[in-house]
Amino acid sequence: MAGAEAELDNTGTALWLTDWHTDEYPDWTPRRVLALVGGVQAGQLDFLVHPDGQALAVWMLDVEPGFESRNLASVMMDALHAAHPTAWIDHGSRTLDGAFWWDRYTDPAPERNIHNRPPEEWARYFDALVVMGQRARNAHQNRRYGLDGHSAAEYRHGERLEAEAAHWAPAYRQAQAQGPDPAAAELYGGLRLVLPNALQRAVYDEGRDAGQRAEQLLDHIGHGSLPYAAWHTTPRAAFEHMAQQQILAHGPAEDATHVAFRVRLTSGREAPRHTPRATWVSYTDSPGIEVELSAMSWRSPQTPWATHTAEFDQPIDAAIAPKIWADASAQYKARFDEIGELRPGQSPRRATAADPLAGREADIAALAARLKEASRRRAAAALPASAQEESESLRAPQQNPSPHSPRLT
Repeated sequence: MAGAEAELDNTGTALWLTDWHTDEYPDWTPRRVLALVGGVQAGQLDFLVHPDGQALAVWMLDVEPGFESRNLASVMMDALHAAHPTAWIDHGSRTLDGAFWWDRYTDPAPERNIHNRPPEEWARYFDALVVMGQRARNAHQNRRYGLDGHSAAEYRHGERLEAEAAHWAPAYRQAQAQGPDPAAAELYGGLRLVLPNALQRAVYDEGRDAGQRAEQLLDHIGHGSLPYAAWHTTPRAAFEHMAQQQILAHGPAEDATHVAFRVRLTSGREAPRHTPRATWVSYTDSPGIEVELSAMSWRSPQTPWATHTAEFDQPIDAAIAPKIWADASAQYKARFDEIGELRPGQSPRRATAADPLAGREADIAALAARLKEASRRRAAAALPASAQEESESLRAPQQNPSPHSPRLT
């Protein structure tokens, strides 16, 4: 990355490799290189990663107005290559601005650019017909505007490859990724909030019990107002999603609080309708979903290293909000109002842990009998032989005298 990075003409530039969300190609993991100048969004490079990590598809490369002359596009693309040093890369088709940029850009790994290699090497990851269509579009742009576009590196540049593409198209295999199972896994979702001044001071007061502060914060949010979108497998991913939203919204971060929730579906319930992705889940048509809230974390985007966390010994009964109030379930409406607050007469409830011994009485009795017998045998093995014989004689069953035995008088 040193080549492009050395040409940066400004200070205060940072690159952030993070995730983003899209409904396209659900089994590929969406990743993003976000360029920041002085904490302000200056550009982004969106791409998709195959589940095995050995193929990338560039989705979009964009630099914000006012930042075009800072070499950010090249730096972001170099960062993508550095983050995935062995993967095939599909750079896709280019816009007019993209064609001019590519003509100036020095590809750090032309041997991994699938436009430069025969389909037999990469056809299992990418549809060969689609790739040839991208190449045709790029070639048209180059001819129209007199650009070279690194044509010397392209595989069989200028030749018609329809037949070869059709031959290799069946080699393409749709990616398969196992996303998180909300019925079995704990998931993390988040909200961005601007709190009243008094509440903000209270929830950041480390002199107070973290659990009490968390419940005070939850009372303000509403027990039924947990988000229905973007539930992740780690708290880091939940916080990253909120931080990215903050940056892309171009809003002030000074007064914001980011809150992450750790939840599990109520025990014994099947997973409600959801949209699974490689690393996250959304309840896109949520009717209001009961969950057990087991932990909360919160922090300011200004000081993300100072994260406050409370874990609840007994999870709190809460709910993921319905996407549309009219579609909320009767059970949700009976407990929560339209803004997710508890209705009058409803009170916060703690999830009660199931008795781990319930229904196992017979197993426990059998185990106790085995332990008792094993203890007797160990004790008998430790006695001298004479004592063992005496012990055995004492344990022999006593029989009634024979009716023909003489009686002692």
